[in-house]
Amino acid sequence: MKYDTTFTEDITPYLIKKRRMLHAYPEVGFTEYVTTWRLMDALKDTAFTLTYGTDALETKDRYGVPEDHILAEAEQSAKNIGVPEAVLNKMAGGHTGFVAQLETGQPGPHVALRFDIDALPIHESNSQDHDPTKLGFASERPGVMHACGHDGHAAIGLGVAKFIDRYKDQLKGRYTLLFQPAEEGGRGAKAMVSKGWLDDVDLFLSGHIGIVDTDARTVVATTTKFLASTKLDVTFKGHSAHAGLEPNAGQNALLAAATAALHLHGIPRHKDGATRINVGTLMAGSGRNAVADTAHMSLETRGETSELDDYMYNEAIRIIQSSGDIHGVAARTQLMGKAITGRCDEEWQDIITLAVQDEPRITNVLKSAEIGASEDVTVMMERVQENGGTATFLLFPSPLPAGHHHPAFNFDEQALKTAVTTFTRVIAYINNNEGFNRIGD
Repeated sequence: MKYDTTFTEDITPYLIKKRRMLHAYPEVGFTEYVTTWRLMDALKDTAFTLTYGTDALETKDRYGVPEDHILAEAEQSAKNIGVPEAVLNKMAGGHTGFVAQLETGQPGPHVALRFDIDALPIHESNSQDHDPTKLGFASERPGVMHACGHDGHAAIGLGVAKFIDRYKDQLKGRYTLLFQPAEEGGRGAKAMVSKGWLDDVDLFLSGHIGIVDTDARTVVATTTKFLASTKLDVTFKGHSAHAGLEPNAGQNALLAAATAALHLHGIPRHKDGATRINVGTLMAGSGRNAVADTAHMSLETRGETSELDDYMYNEAIRIIQSSGDIHGVAARTQLMGKAITGRCDEEWQDIITLAVQDEPRITNVLKSAEIGASEDVTVMMERVQENGGTATFLLFPSPLPAGHHHPAFNFDEQALKTAVTTFTRVIAYINNNEGFNRIGD
C-alpha cells in the first residue's frame, strides 16, 4: 500500500478533541460505561465489527470488580448521560471495554493492538498551571482522574481504527483492536485473553504515553523491566469492646493491621533481582473509646520476575496471617489484580526503525527503555508469544510536568500524533513486505 503522509496531520485535531472529551469524564476500572459507549459510537460508521459485554470479556477472569452498589451507581450515571439502555444492559455488572475487528478478505497476518481506557481514583489538580484546568477539560468527576495517559491511549486507538477503515481495500490480513478496561491494578487483560481474541495473532503491538520524560517526537521500540505484581485487599476481623471498661475483652483489628503493615515493609529483598512492596491504604476502627473490631488494608507486591513476585506474595501472606494470630484476629486476603513479567521480541526494534525511517514527524527512535513498573499487557503478550506470534510494547515519551498517578499529571499532545504515525507506519510496512504472513502459511 502507499502510505498517505497527510493522514496523521488531518486526524490530529480529532485525536486531541477525543482525548480531551475522555479526560473530562474519567471512569475507573470496570465502570467505564460512558467511555466504552463513546468509543464504540466513534466507530459505528466504520467496517469494524464491535463486540462488547460478556461477549468480549470472560466474567470469572476479571480481578477486583467493584461492589454491586458502585457498579449500580456508575450504570445510573451512564444512563443519565445518555448511554442507550440496550448497551448498558449488555455491559451490566462491570463488563466494560470492547473489541473491534476488521477482516480485509486478503491473505495476510493477524495484527492486534491493545489500548487501555480506565482512569484512577485521584483528585485532579485545580491549579491554573495544570493544562487540563487552564484549557477547560479537567475531570468533571471529583476523585477520579486520567492520571496515566489512558485517555490518550484510547484516542490513539480511534486514530488507528480510522486509518485501517480508510485504507481497508489496500490492506491484507485481519485486524483486532482491544479497548481494554481495568488495566490499573492488573485487572482487565486476563478477561479478554480468556475469550481467545489473541489465540491466532501473528503480530501484537501496544504502547504507553510518557514513562520517559523527553521530546514527544520520540519513539521507543521495545520495553524492558516489566515488574510482575500482585494486588491484595486484606480484612482483619476482631472483637469490639469498651476501651475503658473492658479492654481485655477486645480483639484489636487495628493493631493487627498496623503490625502487619510494619512487618510487610520489612520483608528482606531478594538476591536475584528487584522486589517491591507497598501498603497503600489502611482503615480501621469506629471511635477513640472502642477497641477496633475491623480493619481494611490494600497492598501490592512486585518483582523483577514472576518468581520474585511470588516470593514477596508468599512472605506477605505469612506476615498477614501471623499478625492476625498475634492479636487473636482473623485475617482474610482477597486477590484484586495480577500482572506477570514480560518481554518484547527484539525483532521489533528493526521493524519500528525501518517503518518510520523517512517520517519527518518522528525525530528519534530508541531501541529500548526500561518501564520499571507493572502492566497487565504482559498477559496478552505472553498469549501471543506462546502461540508463535511476536509482540512489543512501545513507549511514546513526553515532557512530564508531574509523574504518572500524580494529581498534576499531563502529557504533550504531540505524543498522540507520534503514536498514531508510528502504528500506522508499521501497518503500512507490514503490508508492503511479503515476509509478514499468517502463522503456518
